[in-house]
Amino acid sequence: MSNPAKSIRIGTMVSGNKGDAAARIGQIADLGFESFEPFFWQTTKGQNLAELGKRCLDAIGDRDITISTLGMFGNPLEEDAIDLETLQGWKDCIDNAHHFGATCVAGFTGRVRGKPLTDSLPRYKQIWSELAKRAADKGIKIAFENCAMDGNWASGDWNIAHNPDAWELIFNETPDDHIGLEWEPCHQMVYLIDPLPQIRKWAHKFFHVHGKDATIRWEVIKEHGIFGKEKFVFMRTPGFGDSNWTDIISELRLAGWSGSIDIEGWHDPVYRDELEMTGQVHGLNYLKKCRGGDFIVDP
Repeated sequence: MSNPAKSIRIGTMVSGNKGDAAARIGQIADLGFESFEPFFWQTTKGQNLAELGKRCLDAIGDRDITISTLGMFGNPLEEDAIDLETLQGWKDCIDNAHHFGATCVAGFTGRVRGKPLTDSLPRYKQIWSELAKRAADKGIKIAFENCAMDGNWASGDWNIAHNPDAWELIFNETPDDHIGLEWEPCHQMVYLIDPLPQIRKWAHKFFHVHGKDATIRWEVIKEHGIFGKEKFVFMRTPGFGDSNWTDIISELRLAGWSGSIDIEGWHDPVYRDELEMTGQVHGLNYLKKCRGGDFIVDP
């Protein structure tokens, strides 16, 4: 019988910039991951994405593994050469997502650099109205990661979709049903926002979820504040941070959400470098336990 618990899959991200995304999938596919998110940082480097998609699916083979989302991270609102490559990357990912079996492309909104968040809205509407139409024609959803990239309301370089007040603004500019969020609790926790109430309000706009957590050092905040020399928060792989992912997944289920939670690694201060995959596999097994359903007995 099919396992209804696995309407939420647990996977990981795989970099596509070096052209070896398919090889990497083949290397780690038997570790228990149920989905992958191939992603690109600022540029696809001119890769043939149709061919790459085929190679990624060939690497998966007959395993029960999906690719629901491609990632294209950069600043498509600005006009430096690398930003124009990001914009072209978005177009290419939208046009070729189906070759991966994906139905969503995710990344940053972009931002007018160094300006208050609201100054980006006209350019956001110009760029994303066009990309939204392109995605609709292809049956693709667009999801903005809720990452500030060290920006805030007053200034930033990468993304304006990092705050629920900003979500209200951008979804007003682009009210399309197929534009939503690539959400994770970590990016809210680093700004001391409680992520659980967000699920209850915004889950209908969550098209993809990243598996990333945070550890907030409240003793540092009480003594040094958040602008002192001591680091008050660490990004963590799930299973090592503050969040109870059983609660998070329960809230997602209560909201009727289904899809992939793909671990975003490479941030944990402990499980990194040689310990990266040790941490990721721990996070994978932890998230599966929080999800439940890996052992089904027919009555």
